[in-house]
This record gives sequence, structure tokens and C-alpha cells, in this order.
Amino acid sequence: MRIALLGGTGDIGQGLALRWAYDTNHEVIIGSRDPEKARTKAEEYETELDSRGVDRSINGFENAMAADRANVVVLAVPPYHVSDTVESIADRLDDETTLVSPAVGMKSDESGLHYHKPGAGSVTAVAAEAAPEDVPVVGAFHNLSADRLANLDVQFDVDTLVVGDDADAKETVAALAEGIDGLRALDAGPIENAAEVESVTPLVINIARYNDGMHDVGVKFS
Repeated sequence: MRIALLGGTGDIGQGLALRWAYDTNHEVIIGSRDPEKARTKAEEYETELDSRGVDRSINGFENAMAADRANVVVLAVPPYHVSDTVESIADRLDDETTLVSPAVGMKSDESGLHYHKPGAGSVTAVAAEAAPEDVPVVGAFHNLSADRLANLDVQFDVDTLVVGDDADAKETVAALAEGIDGLRALDAGPIENAAEVESVTPLVINIARYNDGMHDVGVKFS
């Protein structure tokens, strides 16, 4: 499987790139609006993996070129860039490409973070509205700590909730998620349920803020 992480130079992109390169044999591609930045980050990830005895090749490209080469495209970009990022790569997507959205809209005040629900209902729905009609969109990886993902010394025992309207696409993303050691994927239903899933993220961050020793808190269902 070829996975392109658009915005793969940022926190969540880095964490997912390192985990998939470390725990699986999937080909990882880093995308950015700046191809040189993508290449530089890809080299940094290779160096980190090499320091752990893992010899992996990670390539970096401009976003559209990265998407063109992938079976799964992860929108590892801020929520306010999701729509324009999808539109910029739309001609590189088809019905055999799965588009994944981990972004969450949030706003902050002195009390903490709060879910900022977009007009479409969720950021996953924003991605689905921007995507070509035949391209399946899946929401996943919303509630994971980017710091924990990027720290390969940390062992996981957490869940990620997967939403989408295409059963095969959800199955593909769930399998990719469970390729990361200690990560379990749970089906949370169609995209209509994405707002409930995304809204858990500010809750998790607030718990980490108000409780000592829980900086990298995650979610586990039992």
C-alpha cells in the first residue's frame, strides 16, 4: 500500500509517517505545498528510522504529485486547509483512492479547547464535500496524540474511531490503523457521525491539561 501524507511535515503527519514506516511495510510518501520541505522532512524521518536500525526509503513531493502516487491519501493539514487541499489534488484522485481526514476544528479560551463545528457538520464532511463524487472519504486518527505517535519509544494501547460511508474504504483504513502496534480501530458509523468523533479530541486535550501525568492521554473503549 502506498500512503501519501499531505501536510506530512506537521505533527500528526510526522507521527503517522514514522509509525507506518516503523511498524509496517507500507510505502510512505510525504506531501507538502513546498516540495523541498517535503524532501527535507522525508530525509529527517529516514534518519530517525535509521538510528533505530530500520532502513526505509521515504520520498517527498509536492502535494498533488504525492497524491498521484498513492492508494491512500491522508489530509494531515489544519482543518481550515482541508477543502482547498482536496480541491488542489482533485484531478489526481479516483474511485480507487481512499481519502482520510484526521483534522478537528477547535477553538480555545481560558478554560481550554472546545469543538468548533464547521457548517458542513464536521471536518470529515468538509473533505467529503470537496472530494470528487466517486472518491471515498474516511475520518480517522482524530483523537491520537501527535507527540505519542512521533515518539517511537512510546508503546500504544489506544483506539481510533473510523467513520465513513464506504464500507471497503473504512476496512482499508482500519487495517492501516491496526498496522500500528497497539492501535485498535473501531467502526463509529457513517460520516454523519463524524462530529461526535471529532468532538472527543478537545475533551481529551482538556483532560491532559487538568490532570498531572496525562500529557499524552488517549482513548480506550471496553
